[in-house]
Amino acid sequence: MLAALRFTGDVDAMPEGTIFFHDEPIVQVTAPLPEAQLIETRLINLIHFQTVIASKAARMILAAPGKQLIDFGLRRAHGGEAGLLAARASYLAGFDGTATVLAHREFGIPISGTMAHSFVQAHDDEETAFVRFARTRPQAVTLLIDTYDTEHAAAIVARLAPRLAKEGITVAAVRIDSGDLGAHARRVRDILNAAGQQAIRIFASGGLDEDALAALCASNAPIDGFGIGTSLATAADAPALDCAYKLQEYAGRGRRKRSEGKATWPGRKQVYRRTADDGRIAGDTVALVGEASDGEPLLRPVMRGGRRVPGLPSLAEARAFAAKSLATLPPALQAFQPWVPPVEISQGIQDLASAIDRETRIS
Repeated sequence: MLAALRFTGDVDAMPEGTIFFHDEPIVQVTAPLPEAQLIETRLINLIHFQTVIASKAARMILAAPGKQLIDFGLRRAHGGEAGLLAARASYLAGFDGTATVLAHREFGIPISGTMAHSFVQAHDDEETAFVRFARTRPQAVTLLIDTYDTEHAAAIVARLAPRLAKEGITVAAVRIDSGDLGAHARRVRDILNAAGQQAIRIFASGGLDEDALAALCASNAPIDGFGIGTSLATAADAPALDCAYKLQEYAGRGRRKRSEGKATWPGRKQVYRRTADDGRIAGDTVALVGEASDGEPLLRPVMRGGRRVPGLPSLAEARAFAAKSLATLPPALQAFQPWVPPVEISQGIQDLASAIDRETRIS
């Protein structure tokens, strides 16, 4: 039976890039019970992980507005698929690219990287390492300058840049990966500027999260872009959501759990979003399908009869939608300040739950 099984159900979901809050359904599956049950684990696995990573990436984008952000997380991700999907989720949320090469082939995500410390160490001196690396990547090369002494290496780059330019090689940036990134960046900026190399950008990495990004930006550190690894690919401080996949209706009747601390609201639902006059999120209402409610419906058809509906957004379109979604966040959330999103459960859902509780027999 399983060998011949094919999914024949309907799926409604919030479009990728949608901001959502607690107690809101983001995917709704309507299908024969065996089909709906069989997909549970993999469905949660894919949606939960990428939601966690995209949310972490969104916080970093808010923390470092206008800065280039690159995913460096593959080596610290919990497996190859996780690293690949982290690249996709962070790009959707607004990152500029990834160092995961496979993500370019699979999803068309721009790839970006710099030289390794081992490349520098494999040479007897940094200048030779820089020249040889630059000649292999003559377009927009980024040189790693903190293997030994950051400021000394910056002076080497300042001296080499005009010489490499005569060969048609552009030194686009230098990368700092250790120490006090803000202090090093200021000294490196002074060294490059004094040599007339104002166009060379400074890129930083090394143990960064949204709090570190916010602090560096608030201090006006002259850093143009950041590579983010561990904290992004593992969502280090919030690696899991209390995400569940529960039966809400069966055989035409609403169903719900009443487990202590895990009770669910019954019935097929829709989420309606209200916005303030300035276009920012004012609150959401979770209502039964067909129940009248103010606001924009967020759950939309993505599969019908086991087939994807035509015209679903591309990754690029979902990325653009995510950027618009972030702009609708209330100022408190954009600044990482406490704010309780007003999520209302409709009267229809509450009445249905009460009716089910009265009818449910416990023997």
